[in-house]
Amino acid sequence: MKSRVAAGYVLLIAVVCVLASWQARVVVGAASANNNWDRKAAARYLDDREIWWQSWPRAQKDHGTVCISCHTQVPYALARPLLVRELGEAGMSPAQTAMMASVEKRVNGWADMATFYNDAKSGPGKTVESRATEAVLNAVILASFDTADDKLRPITRKAFDEAWALQETSGKIAGAWKWQNFHLGPWEGDESEYQGAALLMVAALNAPQGYAKEPEVKQHLAALQQYLRQGYASQPVLNQLYVLWASARDRYLLSSNPRKMLLSKLQELQLPDGGWATAAMDAHERVDHSPAPQTSDGYATGVAVLAMEQAGVSLQDASLLRGRIWLQQHQAAGGTWSASSINKVREPGSDAEPFMRDAATAYAVMALDEKK
Repeated sequence: MKSRVAAGYVLLIAVVCVLASWQARVVVGAASANNNWDRKAAARYLDDREIWWQSWPRAQKDHGTVCISCHTQVPYALARPLLVRELGEAGMSPAQTAMMASVEKRVNGWADMATFYNDAKSGPGKTVESRATEAVLNAVILASFDTADDKLRPITRKAFDEAWALQETSGKIAGAWKWQNFHLGPWEGDESEYQGAALLMVAALNAPQGYAKEPEVKQHLAALQQYLRQGYASQPVLNQLYVLWASARDRYLLSSNPRKMLLSKLQELQLPDGGWATAAMDAHERVDHSPAPQTSDGYATGVAVLAMEQAGVSLQDASLLRGRIWLQQHQAAGGTWSASSINKVREPGSDAEPFMRDAATAYAVMALDEKK
């Protein structure tokens, strides 16, 4: 009798193991089958939005250049080169070419370029904030192109030099940069200088031809690393994810325990549908005091998935798999992923309403890219 019961238990365990293995293969297969998202539609949307941005009156700046925006141009610059490769395109799209020409013109004429914002029109400190923020983002944009092309150009090196020249050497944010702050998260808020610094760390560490190993560059990166490590614990989860992303190339940025805590926090914040909400990852009071949506969106989910993938989290990790599946299942017919402002309710059809969608689409593309 006992032998039959024992045999029954063995059989039951075997069946459970088989079912678990089958379920895991199904989930892995679903998450790795990237053909079920539309790359062409995503590229078309991002190009159309970049073209719109380049023609928007408020984006026009001096010397025939265009403002670089954290929500539209920077994510576009990071994501679009990946689609060039995945779609087998011969080179940059016209929208990319125009964007790069504007950025390069500003970098080459840096001393003569007016800042995007200034003290006279936007308030005290805005000239300095604007100059430093642009310097960082110029380097990030140009480095994203060079990394995809695996060749560091002189213009990109110049952009990095202009950013390093404005890196703070003392005080509370030593190692980082003064940042454009209009109290609007996630890119122009009180903690945005940290995210900007982390993004430059990603760009510098990924820059081709051993740029990060050059002696002078290593000194700047050491100061930046110290700033990121010291301020990490007080940052919102969204900003911590950028450090997780950067830690793929610098293991000293994030030690084992904070990494485990962040991954555990991500599991806690992951919504039942498998995605994440930007409002939960970067919570702060909305300027119109309306409740921020706690629904999954493409920006938070894209950043979470991208950071985990870059940091070497196993592709069979349940949280990562669910996030990838959410992204694959939530691309809209126009090629986009949804997201909404965490600052205020944007009027449908207004100029600002698509800005979060621009970023969400670009980060979703980066997260789903097959060759990171």
